[in-house]
Amino acid sequence: MNKLVFRIIFFLSLGITNLVWSQTKPIPIQTTPVQKDKNIVIEHSDFLDISEKEVPGAIVLTGNVIIVHEGVRMSCNKAYHFTKSNFVKVFGNVNLVQGDTLFMSSKYAEYNGNTKFAFATGNVSMRDPKMTLVTDTLNFDRKAQQAYYNSPGTITDPQNTLTSKSGRYFINQKKFQFQNEVVVTNPEQTIRTNHLDYFTNSGHAYIFGPSTITSNNNNTIYTTKGFYDTKKGEGKLQRGSKIKYRDRLIEGDDIFYDRKADFARARNNVKVTDTINKTVVRGHYAEVYQKKDSMFITKKALVSGLFEKDSVWFHAKRLVVTGKPQERIIRGYNNARFFKKDMSGKCDSLHYNQKKGLTQMIGNPIFWNGKNQMTGDLMHLLSDAKGEKMDSLKVINNAFIVSKDTIGTGYNQVKGVNLFGKFKENKLHEVDVVKNTEVLYYMRNDKNELIGINKNVSSKINMILDGNTIETITFHTKPDGTIYPDEELPENARLLKGFIWRGDEQILSLADIFPKEELELDTKAKAEMKKKAAEPNVPLEPTKETLEYDKKNKVDSGKPKNENPKVKVENKKIK
Repeated sequence: MNKLVFRIIFFLSLGITNLVWSQTKPIPIQTTPVQKDKNIVIEHSDFLDISEKEVPGAIVLTGNVIIVHEGVRMSCNKAYHFTKSNFVKVFGNVNLVQGDTLFMSSKYAEYNGNTKFAFATGNVSMRDPKMTLVTDTLNFDRKAQQAYYNSPGTITDPQNTLTSKSGRYFINQKKFQFQNEVVVTNPEQTIRTNHLDYFTNSGHAYIFGPSTITSNNNNTIYTTKGFYDTKKGEGKLQRGSKIKYRDRLIEGDDIFYDRKADFARARNNVKVTDTINKTVVRGHYAEVYQKKDSMFITKKALVSGLFEKDSVWFHAKRLVVTGKPQERIIRGYNNARFFKKDMSGKCDSLHYNQKKGLTQMIGNPIFWNGKNQMTGDLMHLLSDAKGEKMDSLKVINNAFIVSKDTIGTGYNQVKGVNLFGKFKENKLHEVDVVKNTEVLYYMRNDKNELIGINKNVSSKINMILDGNTIETITFHTKPDGTIYPDEELPENARLLKGFIWRGDEQILSLADIFPKEELELDTKAKAEMKKKAAEPNVPLEPTKETLEYDKKNKVDSGKPKNENPKVKVENKKIK
């Protein structure tokens, strides 16, 4: 009976108190009930009301409401405090502050003191000293120190503006993780992807899945896995990545890119396509300096292009390509080679000038045209740059032409100081050999019967060729020679001084252009690619240089951690 009387008196007193508050000027009140440390504390409110009809089980707080809980301070215009469940719903000009670094504002929010989980909606803004996040709905897990949203959001920091349809913010790591229609923009470039990890302190971005990075100088990066430093403009790309310049497309399994220097370095299965000159460069290591219009490639290096509607390939241990479009210069160093249908050559180093149409073969050059073998100290191949047709050949010092006899086992030979040749339909048609010329030629009739062996010396020789056959030969200035019957010329007299037959070295196909040691590079590259493909799809580690830079400048390195705890989502909206 006493308990019942006490309850009636208590609720009557509350009703009288509320009636007085509603009819008089508001008086600020402060409630500081004695509660456990884990309970939500109402630090201040202009009005306090209890209405079981309006909000069952809650205290209604109105005007300059201040709520605190374990390091978080909230303010709003109105709040419902559910004391039993340690839960609040707050309305109007909601502000949440964690420590002195994290701030959140919204029109409406909910906070659970037991789970330390907050939900906010309506013009939500979350800020720290490095960034600002704006979205419509945001969930904040204080235990995990993570905030996430599933509505379009925009993040701004001093360098970038990021937009996405969903994202998660790891507060301690200063890391954003985006997973839907992500766009990162700044004055220098734009990143588009569906999965991005971004660190606000360092400006580091880790990209997964099909993505593009477009620079303001019309350079575009395509990648499915990459790391990009938005502050320094440097990137590391993997898994089928491409960089598209104005006139070049670079592809490789592992690419480093420096936007400010316009520099790219690629490893393994490298391919550089020149869209203007219609050439393709391949290898397993390349460096491209776009501002200098230059690049070099090594490890099974190969340059291919169209010439007279036919492909020509250049190879060397190290190839360097320089010059503006349509004025390219190709240099090949160490065991340089080239191959074209009916034509190939080898030398120590090679120099090709596109504008002049000049190919220089330097150091032990050898040139094959059909079955004709030509050697000398220095060779120049000239082409018509406009018509893209082979024009002429120069062999300087110790010129020597050799071809096998069409039927027998002998060799047709011509030697002299210099050689000048003219091409017709891509085949050597006319040849002049000058100074101290010598000839040994197997003469045959229309039935290919051997007439004799012509051995002659003179000052100059002119020959008209038809493929592998000499149609006519003219000797100039005091020729001296003899036609020997086959049986009268001994074997040791059938080779001119300096004769060397190198037919087994002739490059007859594209596969022959590579030395054996370079063919092994493919096996190594495939093994490395297979190893990387088996690696788990985790964020790339920052480079050594990046870690040193961040340490020097006291920046969070942004080294990713495998942290993605499952968070229980609790969305309780007020209708």
